[in-house]
Amino acid sequence: MKFGKLKSAEDIVKLVEKIGFLPFFANGIEGFSVEENCPRELWFSPDADGPWEWKGPIARGGRCVYGKFFAGKAGFISREWFPVFANYRRDGYDFDARWDDGLVSKKDKDVYDLISQNGRIISKQIKRALNYRKDANTGFETVITRLQMQTYVNTADFVYMKDKNGNVYGWGVAEYTTPEAMFGEDIFSDAYRQDPEKSREEVYKHLEKTLKSADPKILAKLLK
Repeated sequence: MKFGKLKSAEDIVKLVEKIGFLPFFANGIEGFSVEENCPRELWFSPDADGPWEWKGPIARGGRCVYGKFFAGKAGFISREWFPVFANYRRDGYDFDARWDDGLVSKKDKDVYDLISQNGRIISKQIKRALNYRKDANTGFETVITRLQMQTYVNTADFVYMKDKNGNVYGWGVAEYTTPEAMFGEDIFSDAYRQDPEKSREEVYKHLEKTLKSADPKILAKLLK
C-alpha cells in the first residue's frame, strides 16, 4: 500500500489528518509508515532537512500527536483520533486513578509527575533529576516508552544542544509533555464517555477499512 511521496513536514501532517495514524518506521504493513513513503535522499541529507528533522516541527505544531504509540515504536496520531485512541489505551483511567488503584509503579509515577509539574521537560533533565545513570536509577527508556504507550505522555518537540559558540550539534533531544498540558484538560472529555473497548473497536475498524490489505494479526499487534 502506498500513500504517495512525502516530501515535506506538511505532507506528513496532511496524510496523518487524512488516515488518522502513521507509524514512523516500517512495521509489517506495507506502505504504512513515514519511512516507506519518504524519498531516500531526504534521510540524513547534509543539504536539506528530511523526516528526521521534521519530527519536531510536526510535534509542536499541534495538528498531530507524536510519541511511541505503536508496539513501543514512534509514530503520529491525528488530533481528531488521539482522544479515542487514548481512551482505549488508558482503559478508562486518568493517571491519578491508575496510581490509586495500584496499577502504576513508583518509577512511572516519578517520571510522570516530573513531566506534569514542569509542563515540558527534556529527557536529559528528567534523567538528571531522578538520578538515572549507570550504577544508580535504571530503566528510563522502559518507563518513558510505557507512559507513551499508555498515552499519558507524548513528545512535544526535539531540542538541539548548542556548544559554547552557539552552534547546534548532535541529535535532537526529546522534550516530553502530557496531552493535557499540550492540548488542554478537556481534550478527553467526550472520549471518556465511551467504553474503552468501544474506542478500541472504533480505531481498529477505521484502520482495517483504511489498510485493506493489512494482516489483521500485525494490525492488532500495532494497536495492542
